[in-house]
Amino acid sequence: MHNKKRVKEKEKINLKEDLLKLFNYIKKYLPLIIPSLILAFVSSIFSIIGPDKLKDITDTITKGLMTGIDLDKVKSIGIFLIIIYSLGAIFNYIQGFIMSTVTNRCSKKLRTEIGEKINKLPLKYFDQTSFGDVLSRVTNDVDTIAMSLNQSLTTLVSSTTLFLGSLFMMFKTDYIMAITAIVSSLIGFMFMGLILKNSQKYFNKQQKELGNLNGHIEEIYTGHNIVKLYNAIEESNEKFDEINKRLYISNRKSQFLSGLMPPLMGFIGNFGYVAVCVVGASLVINDHISFGVIVAFMIYIRLFTNPLSQIAQAFTSLQSTAAASGRVFSFLEEQEMTKENPKEKLDKDKVKGSIEFKNIEFGYNEDKIIIKNFSAKVEAGSKIAIVGPTGAGKTTMVNLLMKFYDIDKGDILIDGISIKELSRENIHELFTMVLQDTWVFNGTIKDNIKYNNKGISNDEIEKVCKVVGLDYFIKTLPKGYNTVLNEVESLSQGQKQLLTIARAMLKQKPFLILDEATSSVDTRTEELVQKAMDKLTKGKTSFIIAHRLSTIKNADLILVMKEGNIIEQGSHEELLKKKGFYAELYNSQFEKVE
Repeated sequence: MHNKKRVKEKEKINLKEDLLKLFNYIKKYLPLIIPSLILAFVSSIFSIIGPDKLKDITDTITKGLMTGIDLDKVKSIGIFLIIIYSLGAIFNYIQGFIMSTVTNRCSKKLRTEIGEKINKLPLKYFDQTSFGDVLSRVTNDVDTIAMSLNQSLTTLVSSTTLFLGSLFMMFKTDYIMAITAIVSSLIGFMFMGLILKNSQKYFNKQQKELGNLNGHIEEIYTGHNIVKLYNAIEESNEKFDEINKRLYISNRKSQFLSGLMPPLMGFIGNFGYVAVCVVGASLVINDHISFGVIVAFMIYIRLFTNPLSQIAQAFTSLQSTAAASGRVFSFLEEQEMTKENPKEKLDKDKVKGSIEFKNIEFGYNEDKIIIKNFSAKVEAGSKIAIVGPTGAGKTTMVNLLMKFYDIDKGDILIDGISIKELSRENIHELFTMVLQDTWVFNGTIKDNIKYNNKGISNDEIEKVCKVVGLDYFIKTLPKGYNTVLNEVESLSQGQKQLLTIARAMLKQKPFLILDEATSSVDTRTEELVQKAMDKLTKGKTSFIIAHRLSTIKNADLILVMKEGNIIEQGSHEELLKKKGFYAELYNSQFEKVE
């Protein structure tokens, strides 16, 4: 019992904190929001005034049945009602337009901040979080916040005004009828509080499961071929059904509780009509009130009970908003990469190209250290190959060099300058990378090759494509280099690899990193690419990570890694003569498996 109580208190606090965070975020838009809320308030006042005037019309007509109807008075009241209801409609339109503008600006800014935040988060965050969940925060959660802000704020103001205003007018008109209306509606308050108290946890779970579902879909469709290859469609469908079921249950419960409000308040309203008619009739018979008071109270009941339903729905919507904003702001509050205070800057045209690793230690978590006391010197313009078994730390060393992760201990020096004194952007300006995982976007082949590389001519693009052996294939396509890559026109994995190599060759940078760059091409193409790489690496300090050791025979220095340490280093011939771990790795490629 005590645990449940603590959980509920925590959920309650989270709801308050998340809404407070949202308010602090949107308070910059108050100069626009406040006029919108004032218009909603004035429009509600006009709605409250109407029934009192209708009472006057009814009483005038009732008296006129005995003597004569004062048509001038009826006409003046009718004109007055037309004016205030017209103004109310205009004000409602204006406030709706203002709130739509505010919510669109707010959601645009939120998406922009999320986009900027993505670039500031360390890769460690994305190692632990699915891309689909991040995508859900950018789309579903931001949309939920925008729709709720657009509807809930003005609804709360107008409904509260109608509720309090109609309450005041009812007591002003007749206190007995007012008490009758209030007593008949009290049950609505109790149910509203009970429903709101129990529904928030389901809204939180709904947004969470929606993110999980998006994450699963993204993973399955990204690796759709693997899923089919391993006949895992049934298994993936079962997992999808499991997450979808949890989303369905939380969605059903939250919608069921929130859906109780309209019929409940409708029943309370109708019950109020009956109570007002019965009590009003007895008061009219006793000449305590006029017939017009009953007409006015019929409208006041609607103005009194409908706001309760609208307020309940607004609070329900705010619960969804709190759940969504909690996810969005928790993402925006994630720990970013360490803030930099660069004291140095290297010009890529003046960099010599020497690199030194000094006693590097690094682990993705404190319990598992991957790189242990790694030290190495790389001369400018040399070709360095990094080899070793899977998990030895080869790619991790490259990630540290590129400052994708921060070093735990030790230092890396580029031309004698610590990377701690250089900005990440500056380091990335010095390196070109060709990875095992290719990346091609929806656009022309030409645009893919010259990605983020201005001032490149078509001749230069064709030249590098000829060097890597891609030019002939491209010219067989219907539009050649202007062919748009999409679902219809696509490249094989090997062709994508060649395209990324061509992209890298256009970059004139002093450092080059090749991480299994030829893993997806055939042997003949690999020879062409290897020749192209020899030209590409000429005069540049290059790091080559390869499992096929035949591709790094001409490296100036080979670093052999095992369990985060360099256990051997030297040229290909020197390492073979040592007959150590490298020689064992190299010879194992030619052994026959029995």
